[in-house]
Formats: sequence, structure tokens, C-alpha cells
Amino acid sequence: MIISTPPKAEVSCVVTCAANTKKRERNDMSRAIELATMGLSISISATSIAFAQTAKDLVGTWTAVSSVNIRQDGSRDDVFGPRGKGIAIFESNGRFAIVNVNPDTPKFESNRRSHGTAEENKAAVLGGIALYGTYWVSNKTIFFKVEGSTYPNWTGTDQARAVISFTGDDLKWSLPASIGGTAEVTWKRVK
Repeated sequence: MIISTPPKAEVSCVVTCAANTKKRERNDMSRAIELATMGLSISISATSIAFAQTAKDLVGTWTAVSSVNIRQDGSRDDVFGPRGKGIAIFESNGRFAIVNVNPDTPKFESNRRSHGTAEENKAAVLGGIALYGTYWVSNKTIFFKVEGSTYPNWTGTDQARAVISFTGDDLKWSLPASIGGTAEVTWKRVK
């Protein structure tokens, strides 16, 4: 019986082919893991663009990130200036309070609120808004029953805020702006 050994090229090919097959299997496995990870990431991202389902989802204190007015022509403006500040408090008993201010609103020369000039009063009105009352959530919308507001036209009204996005600690809503156009307000939960 003659035992012949394969030529070196054949042995090299067998070893290389086996290595390539294993490499391909690893690549296929890596791709499968990559695809599974991407799918999971996409599903997590899709669920993170969730919406507040109940009032409990909003309970806590939120700080304003931005308050932008989108005019009819599409131009955008920071409603409370580039350094606008704000706070929204949602209690578990269904009560809320929201305050937004422009920290750069000029001070009254007289140092008395009741003695502001017409210009000072206008700047003060445009430089902030506050409201409080009760709230509830339904169908991707936050509803407010406004008991009081620094904008008198809102006092005693029901207001709606369409939730654009909600990720647990980030909230963005839109509403018809009290100064015209559409307002988009972004909040971040205070930890």
C-alpha cells in the first residue's frame, strides 16, 4: 500500500480554505449579531419616542430646554430669548404649575411693579408667562384646565399640548402660541 502525501499547495489550500470557512462563519455570526443589535437598537429607539400615556408619566419637575415660536413664514424665534428659563411641575394629584421667563427682560426704572412705563410693561408681558391648574393626559395630548395665568385670556380655559416626543426624561410639545404661530417647547426632567 502506497501512502502518498498531498503536495504542499493542496495542504496549504486545505488549511487556508478551512480557515476561510471559519472566518466566514465568524463573519456571518458577527453580521447576525450586528443585525440583531441594530434591530434591538431600532426597537428601543422607536419605543423611546413613546408618548406620555398617563399623568403619572409626567409627575416631577421639568426645566425648560427651549421655547421656540414658529411663524407662518417658517421662521423661528426663541420666545423667551436665547437664555430663556422655565420650570414645569406636575404633581401626582393632577396639579401643575408652569413658569417661563426671559432672564434678560429689562428691570423697571422705578423699581416698582405698579409704576412701569408702557414699554417696560410690554417687555414684562412678552418676557414671561405663568399658568397653573389641573392636568390630564389622553391620546398623546396633555390637557390643562387653567385656573390662573399671567396671560388673562388663558385663565379659566382648557388648553391642549400635543406631545411631539417623550422619552421619560425628555418631553417636547407643541401648541398654538399666545403670540401667534406655533410654539414648540422642550423640557428635561430634573433629577
